[in-house]
Amino acid sequence: MVRLLTAGESHGQAVVGVVEGVPAGVPISKEVIDQHLSRRQMGYGRGDRMKIEKDKIQVLSGIRGGITLGSPIAFTIPNKDYENWKQGMDPFEGDLDYKKVSHPRPGHADLAGAIKYGFDDMRHVLERSSARETTARVAAGSIVGQLLSQFNIEVASHVRSIGNVAIENNPVAFEQLKDSENSLVRCICEKTERLMIKAIDGAKLEGDTLGGVVEIQVKGLPVGLGSYVQWDRKLDGKLAGSLMSIQGIKGVEVGDGFESALKPGSHVHDEIFYNDADGFYRKTNHAGGIEGGMTNGETLVLRCAMKPIPTLMKPLNTVNFVSKEAHQAAVERSDTCAVPAAAVVAEAVVKMTLTEVFLESFGADSLKEMKRRWNE
Repeated sequence: MVRLLTAGESHGQAVVGVVEGVPAGVPISKEVIDQHLSRRQMGYGRGDRMKIEKDKIQVLSGIRGGITLGSPIAFTIPNKDYENWKQGMDPFEGDLDYKKVSHPRPGHADLAGAIKYGFDDMRHVLERSSARETTARVAAGSIVGQLLSQFNIEVASHVRSIGNVAIENNPVAFEQLKDSENSLVRCICEKTERLMIKAIDGAKLEGDTLGGVVEIQVKGLPVGLGSYVQWDRKLDGKLAGSLMSIQGIKGVEVGDGFESALKPGSHVHDEIFYNDADGFYRKTNHAGGIEGGMTNGETLVLRCAMKPIPTLMKPLNTVNFVSKEAHQAAVERSDTCAVPAAAVVAEAVVKMTLTEVFLESFGADSLKEMKRRWNE
């Protein structure tokens, strides 16, 4: 079983992660991890924070000479912005009145978190609930992704919509997704990209924010990952939970998802064919690669909807947490749109979940033993 534990505050010294369960003998490239961290920081609509941070992983344990040891992999990703926040964020000498937050933002964890933990300063809440935490998840996803790549399993993503601007609602081939890497908004259509950028500019001018929909695809998965025999072993359930754990994600669908509820069964279910060269195969993939909680050999297709970021430059109405008087919501440095970054984070959490179920079927203490089981 592979597990990830993260720690760290948005403006603290570092984001920290520990990945447990990666078999021994897996080649790991620091450059590949840093590349994914850089991808997370890109995207039109990001705020000034991304001009400060140049995320690079520092591995503390679990890897030696570029090879995993089978022991927990501990790492940090330093926050360069900590030097600007040290007065308030130092673990022992930090000033607890430094940039205190008393006006909860609608749509954020501020109010519920303060009530839950008994805080009168929502700085305690927003520092940890911040999407800065996803830096650790992208690093961890890159580590386990390098294990999956040993078995020719590939993961890619693109942005289907930002605000009300969307690409045509038709299937996108996995091979097309590479085009998203050359787009400022991770969109595979140049015309739609221009309209998305225009929408982001408009929202920024109005002091507003935009959400959108991202799609993740996975190619090369064997049949049978996951299980139908118990509710908590169904792969679609695990994937939905992982994607919903990303900050700002409010909906997840597999394959045609909600669209399939509007059609008759004859237009939804993928007919099965067989030939000696390909074995069992489908001509369509409405199911998105999962049937009965298991992979069916087709490309895995997942989509998730991200809400607009709660921090608005023209803040919404709220109340002062202490006095209960009407006030405007707090304003923190933030993004206008982080949908392209969310696509990269989504790739990472999907890799973590797939590694978990992959190890259930082919897991061993070493990569060598895993490959033997894979080839049997």
